Amino acid sequence: MNKLVIGTRASKLALAQAESVKKSLTQLDSNLQIGLKEITTRGDRILDKPLAEIDGKGLFLKEIEKYLLEGSIDLAVHSLKDVPVDLPRGLKLAGYPAREDPRDVLVATGCTYLRDLPPGAVVGTGSLRRKAQLLQRRSDLKILPVRGNVNTRLDKLKKGEFQALILAAAGLRRLGLEDLISSYFSPLDFLPAAGQGALAVEIRQGDQRIEELIARLEDEDTAIQVRAERALLSDLGGGCHVPIGCHARIKTDKLELSAMVAAPDGSEYYRQRLQGPKEKYREIARELADKLLEAGAEELLGEDYNYE
Repeated sequence: MNKLVIGTRASKLALAQAESVKKSLTQLDSNLQIGLKEITTRGDRILDKPLAEIDGKGLFLKEIEKYLLEGSIDLAVHSLKDVPVDLPRGLKLAGYPAREDPRDVLVATGCTYLRDLPPGAVVGTGSLRRKAQLLQRRSDLKILPVRGNVNTRLDKLKKGEFQALILAAAGLRRLGLEDLISSYFSPLDFLPAAGQGALAVEIRQGDQRIEELIARLEDEDTAIQVRAERALLSDLGGGCHVPIGCHARIKTDKLELSAMVAAPDGSEYYRQRLQGPKEKYREIARELADKLLEAGAEELLGEDYNYE
C-alpha cells in the first residue's frame, strides 16, 4: 500500500512544513502517493485572544489528532513547539527531521536591533515567553498581543500597528521571507520555545509501517536536542501561564542545555545552564529542572507555566 495522507493546519506555513516532509518521503520511496489534508483548528479560528487565555498548548492539534485517531489521515506534521508533552492516548511522535533555525528574530520598521527601538515602542508578540524576555531587557517597551498567520502579522507591521514584531526564524525561512529579518536573537541569550524550529511527525501507536518509514527521516542530533528540551518541560510540570524558554545544542559528544523561567512582566527571571554527555540528555534535563526550581522558579511555576 503506497498511499499516504498527511494532515496539517490550513496555513501557508503549516503547508510548507507538510510539503517538506512529503518531499523527503518521496525521495525515500518514489512509489509513494502522498496527499495533503488541510484542517482548520480551533487555534486558527480564535484570533482575538492570546493563546494563554484560551487552552494554550494543543490548540492547533486537537482537530488534526481526531482525524488521525479516526484513520482519515496517516500522519500529521506539526511545529514541535505547538505539541504538548502529553499526547492523547493512541498517538505518538515518530521522528524528528533535521531542525531549522531555532532562533527568535526581530522584524522592525526603521531599525535593526532591539536596542535601536525608540522608548515606548510597540512590539507585537503572542508569546508570554518572548514578552518576558523583551521586558527583562527593555522594560520601557509596550508589548501587545498579535495573533494570526505570519503574513497577517507582517501586514499589521506594515500598517503601523506595531513598530516591531518578534517571530520565529524558522517560519520566515520556510516561507522564503528571511530577507524581512532585521536581526537575530542569540538562542543562548534570548531563549526559544522548546522544540522551536523542529517539526514533529505524529502517528498512531502500533502503525509499524508508518513508524518505520518516518524513522528514516529522523536526524539524530535534532532528536536528542528536542527530547532534552521536552524532558525539561515535563520535569518542571505545570499549566500555561508562566513563561519558560529552553535551548539544547550539541558540541561534539556533549549536550549543553540552557533554560529560563520568568514572570510574565520580566520582573523575575531564573536562568540555568548544564552540560554533559549527549546520551545522558534525560538526566541533564532532570538536573537542570531541579536547579531552576531551587533557584526560585518553583514559586513562579506553581501549577501553571507556558513554554511558548
